[in-house]
Amino acid sequence: MYNKFDLHKKTRRSFLGQSVRGIGSLALASLLNPNDSVANIQPTTWKGITNPTHFRPAAKRVIHLCMAGGPSHLETLDYKPELVKMDGQPMPESFTKGKPIAQLQNNKSLKCLGPQHPFAYYGKSGQLMSTAFPQIGSIADDICIINSLKTEQINHDPAHTFFNTGTGISGRPSMGSWLLYGLGSESSNLPGYVVLTSSGGGQDQPIAVRQWHSGFLPGQFQGVQFHSSGDPIHYVSNPPGVNMKHQRDVVSAVSQLNMIHNETVDDPEISTRISQYELAFRMQTSVPELMDVSEEPQHILDLYGAIPGDGSFASNCLLARRLAERGVRFVQLYHRGWDHHGNVKGGIEVASKLVDRASAALITDLKQRGMLDDTLVIWGGEFGRTPMAQGTGRDHHIQGFSMWMAGGGIKGGVTYGATDELGYNAVENIVHVHDFHATMLHLLGVDHEKLTYRFQGRDFRLTDVHGQIVHPIIT
Repeated sequence: MYNKFDLHKKTRRSFLGQSVRGIGSLALASLLNPNDSVANIQPTTWKGITNPTHFRPAAKRVIHLCMAGGPSHLETLDYKPELVKMDGQPMPESFTKGKPIAQLQNNKSLKCLGPQHPFAYYGKSGQLMSTAFPQIGSIADDICIINSLKTEQINHDPAHTFFNTGTGISGRPSMGSWLLYGLGSESSNLPGYVVLTSSGGGQDQPIAVRQWHSGFLPGQFQGVQFHSSGDPIHYVSNPPGVNMKHQRDVVSAVSQLNMIHNETVDDPEISTRISQYELAFRMQTSVPELMDVSEEPQHILDLYGAIPGDGSFASNCLLARRLAERGVRFVQLYHRGWDHHGNVKGGIEVASKLVDRASAALITDLKQRGMLDDTLVIWGGEFGRTPMAQGTGRDHHIQGFSMWMAGGGIKGGVTYGATDELGYNAVENIVHVHDFHATMLHLLGVDHEKLTYRFQGRDFRLTDVHGQIVHPIIT
Protein backbone atom coordinates (compact mmCIF):
# COMPACT_ATOMS: atom_id res chain seq x y z
CA MET A 1 0.00 0.00 0.00
CA TYR A 2 1.29 3.39 -0.96
CA ASN A 3 1.56 6.19 1.53
CA LYS A 4 -1.11 8.80 0.75
CA PHE A 5 1.61 11.31 -0.04
CA ASP A 6 3.53 9.01 -2.41
CA LEU A 7 4.20 10.26 -5.91
CA HIS A 8 1.87 7.59 -7.31
CA LYS A 9 -0.97 9.13 -5.43
CA LYS A 10 -0.29 12.61 -6.73
CA THR A 11 -2.09 13.96 -9.73
CA ARG A 12 -0.12 14.64 -12.91
CA ARG A 13 -1.17 18.28 -12.63
CA SER A 14 0.15 18.61 -9.09
CA PHE A 15 3.49 16.97 -9.97
CA LEU A 16 4.10 19.26 -12.95
CA GLY A 17 2.96 22.31 -11.05
CA GLN A 18 5.15 21.61 -8.06
CA SER A 19 8.19 21.10 -10.26
CA VAL A 20 8.18 24.79 -11.18
CA ARG A 21 6.99 26.27 -7.90
CA GLY A 22 9.87 25.56 -5.58
CA ILE A 23 10.63 29.23 -5.10
CA GLY A 24 6.98 29.98 -4.37
CA SER A 25 6.89 27.22 -1.78
CA LEU A 26 9.99 28.63 -0.14
CA ALA A 27 8.42 32.06 0.03
CA LEU A 28 5.27 30.65 1.60
CA ALA A 29 7.32 28.64 4.07
CA SER A 30 9.09 31.80 5.09
CA LEU A 31 5.76 33.46 5.68
CA LEU A 32 4.61 30.60 7.88
CA ASN A 33 7.87 30.46 9.83
CA PRO A 34 8.89 34.04 10.58
CA ASN A 35 11.84 32.94 12.72
CA ASP A 36 13.53 30.98 9.93
CA SER A 37 16.57 32.29 8.10
CA VAL A 38 14.44 33.35 5.12
CA ALA A 39 11.84 35.03 7.32
CA ASN A 40 12.84 38.49 6.26
CA ILE A 41 10.88 38.03 3.05
CA GLN A 42 7.76 40.20 3.34
CA PRO A 43 4.28 38.81 2.63
CA THR A 44 3.46 39.22 -1.02
CA THR A 45 0.12 40.31 -2.43
CA TRP A 46 -1.55 39.54 -5.72
CA LYS A 47 -0.19 42.06 -8.24
CA GLY A 48 -2.88 41.58 -10.85
CA ILE A 49 -3.17 39.74 -14.12
CA THR A 50 -2.70 43.03 -16.04
CA ASN A 51 0.68 43.96 -14.61
CA PRO A 52 1.77 46.18 -16.22
CA THR A 53 -1.53 47.75 -17.18
CA HIS A 54 -2.56 47.86 -20.84
CA PHE A 55 -1.97 51.63 -20.88
CA ARG A 56 -1.19 54.39 -18.40
CA PRO A 57 -3.96 54.58 -15.78
CA ALA A 58 -5.56 57.80 -14.63
CA ALA A 59 -6.96 56.19 -11.47
CA LYS A 60 -5.49 53.75 -8.97
CA ARG A 61 -8.61 52.97 -6.97
CA VAL A 62 -12.40 53.29 -6.98
CA ILE A 63 -14.88 54.43 -4.33
CA HIS A 64 -18.44 53.54 -5.33
CA LEU A 65 -21.13 55.41 -3.41
CA CYS A 66 -24.17 53.27 -4.23
CA MET A 67 -27.50 54.93 -3.49
CA ALA A 68 -29.37 51.63 -3.18
CA GLY A 69 -33.06 51.69 -3.97
CA GLY A 70 -33.01 53.80 -7.12
CA PRO A 71 -32.75 57.56 -6.50
CA SER A 72 -35.04 59.60 -8.70
CA HIS A 73 -33.05 61.42 -11.36
CA LEU A 74 -35.96 63.86 -11.55
CA GLU A 75 -35.35 65.05 -7.97
CA THR A 76 -31.55 64.91 -8.07
CA LEU A 77 -29.65 65.61 -11.30
CA ASP A 78 -32.02 65.81 -14.27
CA TYR A 79 -34.30 68.86 -14.40
CA LYS A 80 -37.33 68.70 -16.70
CA PRO A 81 -39.28 71.97 -17.02
CA GLU A 82 -41.76 70.28 -19.37
CA LEU A 83 -42.58 67.80 -16.61
CA VAL A 84 -43.37 70.77 -14.38
CA LYS A 85 -45.94 71.91 -16.94
CA MET A 86 -47.36 68.39 -17.29
CA ASP A 87 -47.78 67.78 -13.55
CA GLY A 88 -51.06 65.94 -12.93
CA GLN A 89 -51.81 65.47 -16.63
CA PRO A 90 -52.01 62.08 -18.37
CA MET A 91 -48.67 60.65 -19.39
CA PRO A 92 -48.58 60.47 -23.22
CA GLU A 93 -48.93 56.85 -24.24
CA SER A 94 -46.24 57.31 -26.87
CA PHE A 95 -43.64 57.30 -24.10
CA THR A 96 -44.78 54.20 -22.26
CA LYS A 97 -46.41 51.89 -24.82
CA GLY A 98 -44.60 48.57 -24.96
CA LYS A 99 -42.02 49.65 -22.39
CA PRO A 100 -41.35 47.67 -19.19
CA ILE A 101 -42.64 49.26 -15.99
CA ALA A 102 -42.45 47.59 -12.58
CA GLN A 103 -45.55 48.17 -10.46
CA LEU A 104 -47.36 50.60 -12.78
CA GLN A 105 -47.39 48.20 -15.74
CA ASN A 106 -51.16 47.69 -15.87
CA ASN A 107 -52.18 51.10 -14.58
CA LYS A 108 -54.70 52.61 -17.03
CA SER A 109 -54.40 56.20 -15.86
CA LEU A 110 -50.74 57.11 -15.72
CA LYS A 111 -50.27 60.72 -14.71
CA CYS A 112 -47.20 62.90 -14.79
CA LEU A 113 -45.57 63.95 -11.54
CA GLY A 114 -43.56 67.14 -11.69
CA PRO A 115 -40.21 67.50 -9.90
CA GLN A 116 -40.80 67.65 -6.15
CA HIS A 117 -37.78 69.82 -5.46
CA PRO A 118 -36.59 72.95 -7.27
CA PHE A 119 -33.32 72.99 -9.20
CA ALA A 120 -30.58 75.62 -9.27
CA TYR A 121 -27.30 76.30 -11.03
CA TYR A 122 -24.14 75.50 -9.06
CA GLY A 123 -20.47 76.31 -9.48
CA LYS A 124 -18.65 78.31 -12.09
CA SER A 125 -19.66 75.61 -14.55
CA GLY A 126 -23.36 76.19 -13.89
CA GLN A 127 -24.28 72.58 -13.24
CA LEU A 128 -28.06 72.24 -12.88
CA MET A 129 -28.90 70.21 -9.76
CA SER A 130 -31.62 69.76 -7.16
CA THR A 131 -31.53 72.19 -4.26
CA ALA A 132 -31.98 69.15 -1.98
CA PHE A 133 -28.23 68.59 -2.46
CA PRO A 134 -26.54 71.93 -1.73
CA GLN A 135 -23.27 70.37 -0.56
CA ILE A 136 -22.90 68.25 -3.69
CA GLY A 137 -23.77 71.46 -5.50
CA SER A 138 -20.72 73.06 -3.86
CA ILE A 139 -18.45 70.55 -5.67
CA ALA A 140 -20.24 70.97 -9.02
CA ASP A 141 -17.02 72.00 -10.74
CA ASP A 142 -15.36 68.72 -9.68
CA ILE A 143 -18.03 66.31 -10.90
CA CYS A 144 -19.32 65.01 -14.20
CA ILE A 145 -23.08 64.45 -14.29
CA ILE A 146 -24.30 61.74 -16.64
CA ASN A 147 -28.02 62.04 -17.43
CA SER A 148 -28.34 59.29 -20.02
CA LEU A 149 -27.77 55.96 -18.30
CA LYS A 150 -29.69 52.82 -19.26
CA THR A 151 -29.85 49.42 -17.62
CA GLU A 152 -31.73 46.16 -18.26
CA GLN A 153 -33.15 44.95 -14.95
CA ILE A 154 -36.23 46.61 -13.49
CA ASN A 155 -36.30 45.17 -9.95
CA HIS A 156 -33.84 45.96 -7.19
CA ASP A 157 -31.83 42.79 -6.63
CA PRO A 158 -31.32 41.86 -10.30
CA ALA A 159 -30.64 45.53 -11.09
CA HIS A 160 -27.87 45.63 -8.47
CA THR A 161 -26.57 42.37 -9.91
CA PHE A 162 -26.54 43.84 -13.41
CA PHE A 163 -24.82 47.05 -12.31
CA ASN A 164 -22.22 45.11 -10.34
CA THR A 165 -21.55 42.26 -12.75
CA GLY A 166 -22.79 43.33 -16.19
CA THR A 167 -25.39 40.55 -16.27
CA GLY A 168 -28.63 39.64 -14.54
CA ILE A 169 -27.36 36.09 -14.06
CA SER A 170 -26.28 35.40 -10.50
CA GLY A 171 -22.87 33.84 -9.91
CA ARG A 172 -20.76 36.16 -12.03
CA PRO A 173 -17.88 38.21 -10.59
CA SER A 174 -18.64 41.70 -9.32
CA MET A 175 -16.83 44.68 -10.79
CA GLY A 176 -14.77 45.04 -7.61
CA SER A 177 -13.63 41.44 -7.97
CA TRP A 178 -12.73 42.01 -11.62
CA LEU A 179 -10.64 45.03 -10.61
CA LEU A 180 -8.87 43.11 -7.86
CA TYR A 181 -8.19 40.22 -10.24
CA GLY A 182 -6.92 42.58 -12.93
CA LEU A 183 -4.91 45.04 -10.84
CA GLY A 184 -4.30 43.42 -7.48
CA SER A 185 -4.18 45.31 -4.21
CA GLU A 186 -1.70 47.84 -2.88
CA SER A 187 -2.30 46.64 0.68
CA SER A 188 -0.97 43.44 2.24
CA ASN A 189 -2.78 43.95 5.54
CA LEU A 190 -6.30 44.76 4.35
CA PRO A 191 -8.62 43.20 1.77
CA GLY A 192 -8.35 44.71 -1.69
CA TYR A 193 -12.15 45.04 -1.89
CA VAL A 194 -14.16 46.34 1.08
CA VAL A 195 -17.91 46.90 1.46
CA LEU A 196 -19.75 49.08 4.01
CA THR A 197 -23.51 49.62 4.36
CA SER A 198 -25.78 52.23 5.94
CA SER A 199 -29.48 53.02 5.79
CA GLY A 200 -32.10 55.74 6.21
CA GLY A 201 -34.44 57.85 4.10
CA GLY A 202 -36.75 55.26 2.58
CA GLN A 203 -37.56 51.59 2.45
CA ASP A 204 -34.37 49.68 3.20
CA GLN A 205 -34.00 47.17 0.41
CA PRO A 206 -31.83 44.21 1.45
CA ILE A 207 -28.41 43.96 -0.21
CA ALA A 208 -27.36 40.36 -0.77
CA VAL A 209 -23.73 39.41 -0.12
CA ARG A 210 -23.55 37.98 -3.64
CA GLN A 211 -23.36 41.59 -4.86
CA TRP A 212 -19.69 41.61 -3.90
CA HIS A 213 -18.97 37.94 -4.61
CA SER A 214 -16.11 36.81 -6.82
CA GLY A 215 -18.30 34.41 -8.79
CA PHE A 216 -16.15 31.97 -10.76
CA LEU A 217 -12.98 33.94 -9.94
CA PRO A 218 -10.91 32.53 -7.05
CA GLY A 219 -12.33 33.35 -3.63
CA GLN A 220 -9.47 35.70 -2.76
CA PHE A 221 -11.03 38.32 -5.06
CA GLN A 222 -14.41 38.62 -3.35
CA GLY A 223 -15.35 41.69 -1.34
CA VAL A 224 -15.18 41.71 2.44
CA GLN A 225 -17.99 43.44 4.31
CA PHE A 226 -16.91 45.62 7.22
CA HIS A 227 -19.41 46.49 9.92
CA SER A 228 -19.36 50.22 10.59
CA SER A 229 -20.25 49.81 14.26
CA GLY A 230 -18.98 47.33 16.84
CA ASP A 231 -16.39 44.80 15.66
CA PRO A 232 -15.76 45.68 11.99
CA ILE A 233 -15.29 42.00 11.18
CA HIS A 234 -16.64 39.07 13.16
CA TYR A 235 -13.99 37.37 15.27
CA VAL A 236 -11.25 39.85 14.33
CA SER A 237 -10.49 40.13 18.05
CA ASN A 238 -8.82 37.27 19.89
CA PRO A 239 -10.98 35.45 22.48
CA PRO A 240 -9.99 35.68 26.15
CA GLY A 241 -6.79 33.79 26.92
CA VAL A 242 -5.51 33.83 23.34
CA ASN A 243 -2.66 36.17 22.45
CA MET A 244 -1.13 36.99 19.07
CA LYS A 245 1.61 34.36 19.45
CA HIS A 246 -0.96 31.63 20.07
CA GLN A 247 -2.98 32.84 17.12
CA ARG A 248 0.15 32.90 14.93
CA ASP A 249 0.88 29.30 15.89
CA VAL A 250 -2.64 28.18 14.99
CA VAL A 251 -2.62 29.96 11.63
CA SER A 252 0.80 28.54 10.78
CA ALA A 253 -0.24 24.99 11.70
CA VAL A 254 -3.45 25.17 9.66
CA SER A 255 -1.59 26.67 6.69
CA GLN A 256 1.05 23.94 6.81
CA LEU A 257 -1.63 21.26 6.82
CA ASN A 258 -3.25 22.93 3.83
CA MET A 259 0.11 23.01 2.06
CA ILE A 260 0.57 19.28 2.60
CA HIS A 261 -2.87 18.58 1.22
CA ASN A 262 -2.25 20.88 -1.73
CA GLU A 263 0.87 18.88 -2.64
CA THR A 264 -1.49 16.05 -3.47
CA VAL A 265 -4.43 17.76 -5.14
CA ASP A 266 -3.02 21.12 -6.34
CA ASP A 267 -6.35 22.88 -5.81
CA PRO A 268 -6.15 26.67 -6.39
CA GLU A 269 -8.84 27.18 -3.75
CA ILE A 270 -6.47 25.73 -1.15
CA SER A 271 -3.91 28.37 -2.04
CA THR A 272 -6.69 30.92 -1.73
CA ARG A 273 -7.59 29.58 1.70
CA ILE A 274 -3.97 29.81 2.86
CA SER A 275 -3.72 33.43 1.71
CA GLN A 276 -7.04 34.27 3.37
CA TYR A 277 -5.93 32.81 6.70
CA GLU A 278 -2.75 34.84 6.52
CA LEU A 279 -4.63 38.02 5.60
CA ALA A 280 -7.10 37.45 8.43
CA PHE A 281 -4.20 37.21 10.87
CA ARG A 282 -2.62 40.43 9.65
CA MET A 283 -6.00 42.16 9.79
CA GLN A 284 -6.14 41.59 13.55
CA THR A 285 -3.75 44.50 13.90
CA SER A 286 -4.50 46.54 10.78
CA VAL A 287 -8.31 46.70 11.10
CA PRO A 288 -8.47 48.10 14.65
CA GLU A 289 -5.98 50.78 13.60
CA LEU A 290 -8.11 51.57 10.54
CA MET A 291 -11.29 51.94 12.58
CA ASP A 292 -9.66 54.08 15.28
CA VAL A 293 -10.33 57.60 13.98
CA SER A 294 -9.10 59.30 17.15
CA GLU A 295 -6.14 60.57 15.13
CA GLU A 296 -8.50 62.45 12.80
CA PRO A 297 -8.70 66.16 13.67
CA GLN A 298 -12.06 67.54 14.71
CA HIS A 299 -12.37 69.67 11.58
CA ILE A 300 -12.27 66.51 9.44
CA LEU A 301 -14.99 64.86 11.52
CA ASP A 302 -17.01 68.06 11.20
CA LEU A 303 -16.39 68.16 7.44
CA TYR A 304 -18.04 64.76 7.03
CA GLY A 305 -20.55 65.20 9.83
CA ALA A 306 -19.22 61.92 11.17
CA ILE A 307 -19.75 60.49 14.63
CA PRO A 308 -17.26 57.60 14.81
CA GLY A 309 -18.84 54.21 15.28
CA ASP A 310 -22.42 55.28 14.57
CA GLY A 311 -22.71 53.21 11.37
CA SER A 312 -23.80 56.22 9.32
CA PHE A 313 -23.05 56.96 5.69
CA ALA A 314 -20.94 59.90 6.89
CA SER A 315 -18.73 57.67 9.03
CA ASN A 316 -18.48 55.18 6.17
CA CYS A 317 -17.29 57.93 3.81
CA LEU A 318 -14.53 58.82 6.25
CA LEU A 319 -13.59 55.14 6.49
CA ALA A 320 -13.59 54.95 2.68
CA ARG A 321 -10.96 57.68 2.55
CA ARG A 322 -8.88 55.87 5.19
CA LEU A 323 -9.19 52.60 3.25
CA ALA A 324 -8.12 54.35 0.05
CA GLU A 325 -5.07 55.77 1.84
CA ARG A 326 -4.09 52.25 2.89
CA GLY A 327 -4.08 50.82 -0.61
CA VAL A 328 -7.52 49.22 -0.88
CA ARG A 329 -8.38 48.95 -4.56
CA PHE A 330 -12.19 49.05 -4.49
CA VAL A 331 -14.41 50.46 -1.75
CA GLN A 332 -18.17 50.12 -2.07
CA LEU A 333 -20.58 52.02 0.17
CA TYR A 334 -24.24 51.06 0.00
CA HIS A 335 -26.77 53.51 1.45
CA ARG A 336 -30.11 51.71 1.55
CA GLY A 337 -32.64 54.54 1.62
CA TRP A 338 -33.77 55.45 -1.89
CA ASP A 339 -36.83 53.31 -2.64
CA HIS A 340 -39.51 55.99 -2.87
CA HIS A 341 -42.70 54.46 -4.25
CA GLY A 342 -44.55 56.91 -2.02
CA ASN A 343 -43.70 60.38 -0.70
CA VAL A 344 -40.74 60.90 -2.99
CA LYS A 345 -40.54 64.52 -1.86
CA GLY A 346 -40.13 63.68 1.83
CA GLY A 347 -37.97 60.65 1.12
CA ILE A 348 -35.51 62.72 -0.90
CA GLU A 349 -35.39 65.32 1.86
CA VAL A 350 -34.46 62.71 4.48
CA ALA A 351 -32.04 60.71 2.32
CA SER A 352 -30.28 63.81 1.02
CA LYS A 353 -29.58 65.05 4.54
CA LEU A 354 -27.89 61.71 5.27
CA VAL A 355 -25.61 61.61 2.21
CA ASP A 356 -25.23 65.13 0.79
CA ARG A 357 -22.66 66.52 3.21
CA ALA A 358 -20.54 63.39 3.43
CA SER A 359 -20.50 62.79 -0.35
CA ALA A 360 -19.20 66.31 -0.93
CA ALA A 361 -16.79 66.00 2.01
CA LEU A 362 -15.23 62.89 0.52
CA ILE A 363 -14.44 64.75 -2.71
CA THR A 364 -13.12 67.76 -0.77
CA ASP A 365 -11.01 65.62 1.55
CA LEU A 366 -9.51 63.54 -1.27
CA LYS A 367 -8.77 66.72 -3.21
CA GLN A 368 -6.97 68.48 -0.37
CA ARG A 369 -4.87 65.36 0.26
CA GLY A 370 -3.85 65.15 -3.39
CA MET A 371 -5.74 61.86 -3.82
CA LEU A 372 -8.69 62.88 -6.00
CA ASP A 373 -6.64 62.84 -9.21
CA ASP A 374 -6.03 59.09 -8.88
CA THR A 375 -9.24 58.08 -7.09
CA LEU A 376 -12.38 57.48 -9.16
CA VAL A 377 -15.54 58.30 -7.19
CA ILE A 378 -18.94 57.09 -8.47
CA TRP A 379 -22.31 58.23 -7.05
CA GLY A 380 -25.64 56.77 -8.13
CA GLY A 381 -28.11 53.90 -7.87
CA GLU A 382 -29.14 50.79 -9.72
CA PHE A 383 -31.81 52.63 -11.79
CA GLY A 384 -33.96 55.79 -11.73
CA ARG A 385 -37.66 56.53 -11.16
CA THR A 386 -40.60 57.08 -13.49
CA PRO A 387 -41.89 60.51 -14.57
CA MET A 388 -45.33 59.04 -13.79
CA ALA A 389 -46.77 59.21 -10.31
CA GLN A 390 -47.21 56.20 -8.09
CA GLY A 391 -49.42 57.93 -5.59
CA THR A 392 -47.02 60.50 -4.15
CA GLY A 393 -43.99 58.53 -5.27
CA ARG A 394 -42.39 57.07 -8.39
CA ASP A 395 -41.93 53.54 -9.74
CA HIS A 396 -38.69 51.83 -10.86
CA HIS A 397 -37.28 53.08 -14.16
CA ILE A 398 -34.54 51.69 -16.44
CA GLN A 399 -34.86 53.67 -19.68
CA GLY A 400 -33.01 56.74 -18.45
CA PHE A 401 -31.39 57.80 -15.17
CA SER A 402 -28.48 59.76 -13.71
CA MET A 403 -25.24 59.44 -11.78
CA TRP A 404 -22.16 61.54 -11.18
CA MET A 405 -18.46 60.72 -11.26
CA ALA A 406 -15.40 62.60 -10.06
CA GLY A 407 -11.60 62.34 -9.95
CA GLY A 408 -9.50 59.63 -11.58
CA GLY A 409 -9.36 61.11 -15.08
CA ILE A 410 -12.97 62.38 -15.19
CA LYS A 411 -13.73 65.88 -16.48
CA GLY A 412 -15.24 68.10 -13.82
CA GLY A 413 -17.95 70.70 -14.27
CA VAL A 414 -19.66 69.01 -17.23
CA THR A 415 -23.01 67.37 -17.87
CA TYR A 416 -23.11 64.55 -20.40
CA GLY A 417 -26.09 63.01 -22.15
CA ALA A 418 -29.78 63.74 -21.78
CA THR A 419 -33.20 62.18 -21.46
CA ASP A 420 -36.26 63.33 -23.40
CA GLU A 421 -38.40 66.29 -22.34
CA LEU A 422 -40.20 64.24 -19.65
CA GLY A 423 -37.17 62.33 -18.40
CA TYR A 424 -38.39 58.95 -19.66
CA ASN A 425 -35.94 57.78 -22.34
CA ALA A 426 -32.24 58.44 -22.60
CA VAL A 427 -31.97 60.00 -26.05
CA GLU A 428 -28.65 61.85 -26.28
CA ASN A 429 -25.21 60.23 -25.80
CA ILE A 430 -26.70 57.11 -24.22
CA VAL A 431 -24.48 55.40 -21.63
CA HIS A 432 -25.36 51.77 -21.06
CA VAL A 433 -24.10 50.03 -17.92
CA HIS A 434 -21.69 48.10 -20.18
CA ASP A 435 -20.29 51.45 -21.37
CA PHE A 436 -19.87 52.58 -17.78
CA HIS A 437 -17.89 49.41 -16.98
CA ALA A 438 -15.71 49.82 -20.08
CA THR A 439 -14.99 53.44 -19.13
CA MET A 440 -14.20 52.59 -15.51
CA LEU A 441 -11.71 49.92 -16.54
CA HIS A 442 -10.17 52.27 -19.09
CA LEU A 443 -9.56 54.91 -16.42
CA LEU A 444 -7.71 52.26 -14.41
CA GLY A 445 -5.48 51.38 -17.34
CA VAL A 446 -7.30 48.20 -18.34
CA ASP A 447 -8.62 47.30 -21.78
CA HIS A 448 -12.06 45.86 -21.04
CA GLU A 449 -11.80 43.51 -24.02
CA LYS A 450 -8.56 42.00 -22.71
CA LEU A 451 -9.47 41.48 -19.03
CA THR A 452 -10.84 37.94 -19.33
CA TYR A 453 -11.11 34.74 -17.33
CA ARG A 454 -11.66 31.32 -18.86
CA PHE A 455 -14.48 29.42 -17.20
CA GLN A 456 -16.26 26.32 -18.51
CA GLY A 457 -14.61 26.65 -21.89
CA ARG A 458 -15.45 30.32 -22.45
CA ASP A 459 -13.51 33.55 -21.95
CA PHE A 460 -15.65 35.81 -19.75
CA ARG A 461 -15.26 39.52 -19.17
CA LEU A 462 -17.07 42.22 -17.16
CA THR A 463 -18.51 43.83 -20.30
CA ASP A 464 -19.31 40.48 -21.96
CA VAL A 465 -19.41 41.26 -25.72
CA HIS A 466 -20.47 44.87 -25.22
CA GLY A 467 -19.12 48.17 -23.94
CA GLN A 468 -17.90 51.42 -25.49
CA ILE A 469 -15.57 53.82 -23.69
CA VAL A 470 -17.23 57.20 -23.07
CA HIS A 471 -14.27 59.31 -24.20
CA PRO A 472 -15.94 62.77 -24.00
CA ILE A 473 -16.07 62.62 -20.17
CA ILE A 474 -12.37 61.72 -19.84
CA THR A 475 -9.66 64.35 -19.40
